[in-house]
Amino acid sequence: MILASRRRAVIRWTYAVIDRPTALVGPAKDFWTAVTGTHASAPRGARGELTTLRAEGAEGADACLAVQAVGGAGGAHPDLAVRDVPGFTARAARLGALVEAQQPGVTVLRSPGGQLFCVVPWRGQKVRPPVFGGPGGPGSRLDQLCLDVAPAVFDAEVAFWTALTGWDGTPGDHEEFHALRPRSDLPVHLLLQRLDDAGPASAHLDIACPDLDAGRAWHERCGAELVREHPAWTVMRDPAGGVYCLTRRDPMTGR
Repeated sequence: MILASRRRAVIRWTYAVIDRPTALVGPAKDFWTAVTGTHASAPRGARGELTTLRAEGAEGADACLAVQAVGGAGGAHPDLAVRDVPGFTARAARLGALVEAQQPGVTVLRSPGGQLFCVVPWRGQKVRPPVFGGPGGPGSRLDQLCLDVAPAVFDAEVAFWTALTGWDGTPGDHEEFHALRPRSDLPVHLLLQRLDDAGPASAHLDIACPDLDAGRAWHERCGAELVREHPAWTVMRDPAGGVYCLTRRDPMTGR
């Protein structure tokens, strides 16, 4: 019984959900399909707010990206797919998460530090989409969600997400980062970043892109704007106003 419960608690698949304002969700879909080499599904959800992005020409690959129309400025959040949604939800609550909403097929929660995330049923997904070999250099992959955490709750958030996911935690090369990597080949992993000030909980997308100059040029041609540059990452803004990063990592390994 204990082993069966642990198996049901394992995260079987992960999604990065790109939340953008309803009025700008059209440009957001056009941009993110272009830079990730995907095509948009038909809208779904109670208000047609959710669109899945599926890899072009990748037969058998399972989707791991979606665009969602939301009120406000938007951002990003993870969806965690598990066998036992009620059991995983109860476990998250014991670790300090708050249940925001429960709907057929999805439970919306908030971490102790305020980050929204969803728990959804695992439907057998197992094949990670390939690296996108577009014009942006030697290939890129949207494979990471960075949770931007206020200083006062950073340690607590690291403890919460480590316990919830069961993934291996590693301090980053810069002291403000802590990476969580799944042991299995899940398509989206997590990075926690300690902010300099006490801002509200938020998250942004990270794209593994070994050639930052080529990646930046490609994203700008697709409609993005440069925000600022660092040696190991470049901060960009998409046409819907969402900030994300191109990071100098290997798109095959995420390292």
